[in-house]
Amino acid sequence: MDAQGRGRADDIDPADQWVLNPNTGEYELRLAPSAAQSSVPGPRGSGGRGRGTPGSAGSAGAAGARRTAPARRPGAAAPGADAPSPRRRTGAAPEAAAGRRGRRPAPKKTKGKKVLMWTGGSLAFVLIAASGAAYLYYEHLNNNITSVSDDGAGTGGFSKDRAINILLVGTDKRTGKGNEGYGDKNSAGHADTTLVLHVSKDRTNATVLSIPRDLITDIPDCPTTQEDGSEKVIPGTQRTRFNNSLGQEERTPSCTMRTITELTGLKMDHFMVADFNAVKTLTSAVGGVDVCLAKDIKDKDSKLDLPKGEHTIEGEEALAFVRTRHSVGFGGDLSRIELQQQFLGSMMRKLKSNDTLTSPSKMIKLAEAGTKALTVDSQISTIKKLADLGAELGKFDTKNLTFATVPVVDNPAEKVKATVVLKEPQAQQLFAMVRDDVSLTDVKQQKKKEKAAEAARLKGTKAPASEVRVRILNGGAVAGSAQETLSWLQVQEGVTKSENAGNAEQPLARTTLEYGPDEADQARRLAEIMGLSGAAMKPGKSVTNSQGVPAMTLTLGKDFEGAGVPLTTPAKVPEDVQKATADKVECAK
Repeated sequence: MDAQGRGRADDIDPADQWVLNPNTGEYELRLAPSAAQSSVPGPRGSGGRGRGTPGSAGSAGAAGARRTAPARRPGAAAPGADAPSPRRRTGAAPEAAAGRRGRRPAPKKTKGKKVLMWTGGSLAFVLIAASGAAYLYYEHLNNNITSVSDDGAGTGGFSKDRAINILLVGTDKRTGKGNEGYGDKNSAGHADTTLVLHVSKDRTNATVLSIPRDLITDIPDCPTTQEDGSEKVIPGTQRTRFNNSLGQEERTPSCTMRTITELTGLKMDHFMVADFNAVKTLTSAVGGVDVCLAKDIKDKDSKLDLPKGEHTIEGEEALAFVRTRHSVGFGGDLSRIELQQQFLGSMMRKLKSNDTLTSPSKMIKLAEAGTKALTVDSQISTIKKLADLGAELGKFDTKNLTFATVPVVDNPAEKVKATVVLKEPQAQQLFAMVRDDVSLTDVKQQKKKEKAAEAARLKGTKAPASEVRVRILNGGAVAGSAQETLSWLQVQEGVTKSENAGNAEQPLARTTLEYGPDEADQARRLAEIMGLSGAAMKPGKSVTNSQGVPAMTLTLGKDFEGAGVPLTTPAKVPEDVQKATADKVECAK
């Protein structure tokens, strides 16, 4: 808008021109008549926008306005008169607008506030409103997204009322534009970098578990959707490298999801897979990521050449940074994991910074880069669904984002050390903490009311063991666990009114005890015997046992380690687990 319109552009906030229409319940862009007259583009050959005085016969802008302006309503302001305020709601009396002598200039906004209003107001409406170029751009971003079925390996989608688990995989697949020149160009790729992002139920904190690619584990059978819509079961493999869970034998990300669940007991909500291009394009979109080196690094394999000190890297240099391993730590994959965690922490800080969030150009670049670079599961294959997920992931503070590497040791079966195995019991303790939503930082991971309610379940009178009636189900524990527990409870603990009810319909990551309102005293006694936490106790309803009387239901989950082994979650991280928080800048050694 030029100076001959309804005032200078600096005096009108774009967000003010979006008005709620009470008849439709939707926002509409409302421009005052005089504003429309002064801002209509002139013919392409006229050298730009028409800037003539409104009403002059020689003005292209005025001519355009005369052709497009709607008929003036009785009592409305005449062309050239002061336009009604854009904040006036639809349905306000036109006479009131006509009776105003003039429009007071809008209060001067600082540049920072105007940027915030633009990004938080008009841009949001533009992306959501289905009109004109905005709708086309929305569809353009949707078309950028590549999605693959999760083949039933996930939960079916995240929920706002529970914790979120997302599988993040960086593949070393060499095919595709921009990936040429990295190793074997014919490689189908592997799960080269694997991260499990766990966001707490109350969104106060998050944990990122790094899974070493050379970890020896079992890959389960993987039902996989084929291109023609049919299903093929890819046979599992015992005692193999974890990174074979993707790419090899035509395995898709859903197979990596199943492998993670088997390994950790965590069921994934979603997955996101990125190739080499993602690192290059995303770092460039945010204007670079800050990293620090404690020594000079010149790695001929990754092509990283940086002196010690702090650097801002993007593009090819950022990719070289996350791929280098021979020049840091002990020169292996575990050392590279620490380097990648530092990089991801810095990336997270940059993404959540005001410099990024208040820049429309950076946000648009991120939208373009992100939708092109990532392959996601079909449950989040639209911009709307990704935005909803992003809103949940953006709630925690980076100081409460903890990176931890799954504890491992060299594979004792190898003379030449090339692979690793889980370090026990530390690995299982760490998995249990994440499953039970325990923060690895000092922040409280649950709301006070919820935590108090769990503690209250353990307080109160306890029924004698002989009065405890319980059905035992195997919900993912080792085969025979239900019978083993039954024998132990009856013979050693005096819980004689117990029975083996077979297998549960669905496997559970954690052991649970469900009981009715009148069975709380029985539940407290069984929790004491089994070593259950308040979180494992689920007030609900009783069921009828084989004798036709009400009974509780004890479902042994994948965390069950044997009769008599307590199931309480560790209160703190094992001392030798490597971890770091995303808010701290540490120089790679």
